[in-house]
Amino acid sequence: MTHASLALESALRQVAAEIDAQFDRLLDVPDDPRADLYRAMRHAAIGGGKRLRPLLVFATAQLFAVDKSCAARVATALECIHVYSLIHDDLPAMDDDDLRRGKPTVHKAFDEATAILAGDCLHDLAFELLAHEATHADPFVRVELISELARSSGPAGMAGGQMMDLEAEKASFDLATVTRLQALKTGALISCAVECGAILGRVPHEGRTGLRGYARDIGLAFQIVDDILDAEGDEALVGKKLGKDGAAGKETFLSLLGIDRAREQARMLVDQAIAHLHAFGPEADLLRDVARFTLERDR
Repeated sequence: MTHASLALESALRQVAAEIDAQFDRLLDVPDDPRADLYRAMRHAAIGGGKRLRPLLVFATAQLFAVDKSCAARVATALECIHVYSLIHDDLPAMDDDDLRRGKPTVHKAFDEATAILAGDCLHDLAFELLAHEATHADPFVRVELISELARSSGPAGMAGGQMMDLEAEKASFDLATVTRLQALKTGALISCAVECGAILGRVPHEGRTGLRGYARDIGLAFQIVDDILDAEGDEALVGKKLGKDGAAGKETFLSLLGIDRAREQARMLVDQAIAHLHAFGPEADLLRDVARFTLERDR
């Protein structure tokens, strides 16, 4: 964050506080046998994390003067999906991780059954938020939001990428396949965040081409930097166990390109992402800062 703009630092803090407040309100712990389920959801959802996807929703929505309360509901829905995916990704049947966002993973803090249910419920909460009329007065906008998030999180998006990631332990993937894997596993929800901001702004499908290019490029740059951090990062800063992909024998951008080429590719993608925003003026500076932050982050 040393070179990130003050505007971005402020935006990150504001978005983190807003998302935590949303989850605190939505996940009030009931006085009945479901209490541990809600505690597990709160454990995973509140505090920590970069909140990159919510920030992208807000930053894109503000280009089109979208009401902040509507953007907050969509941003929270995106974060619900992201957090559910992390809970399930950390399970013994997947990556078997003990640490996430600097604290015990949900199945360690509670148990596996509770973790599975907590992930399921966050997934459901995402679509409940989008379907509610408070998210947007136009039901056609709400349906498009639901459709976009469903596609981005399913077999043609994040979950499909996770399946490819599991297969990567048993096969040797080339660069094109690793790029496809990460475009689905990591990039799909990042793209969805930008797309949903534009949907809230009633931007027609054909008018989102530049924003799609921006999101695609920062999604890939984000993953390349993730691969670099997995090899060279500080576990205390990153907040999770590092070096697991290499230990599992998975091909990554780093293993296929080498450190210098990987860094250069990430820089090229960020420059390309910023170029996609040429049609916008200063109102898109936050999106440009997010692209630069992708390179500079240490977690």
